[in-house]
Amino acid sequence: MLYPPIHELKKNVDSKYLVVTLAAKRARELQNHPDDTVLDSYHSYKTVGMALEEIAEKKVKVEM
Repeated sequence: MLYPPIHELKKNVDSKYLVVTLAAKRARELQNHPDDTVLDSYHSYKTVGMALEEIAEKKVKVEM
């Protein structure tokens, strides 16, 4: 099961395609700089899951 759920992610980002793009970009940043985390603890140990958790907590925003 996906954590966080997709309906939680879509509250912060309008499009699920934008969620995927934002999560991929943030996951690459976390992979290159693992000390740049913004949350105190994560449910996931993989970078994509960590990025999705940050999006759900409104710690990562979309720049237009």
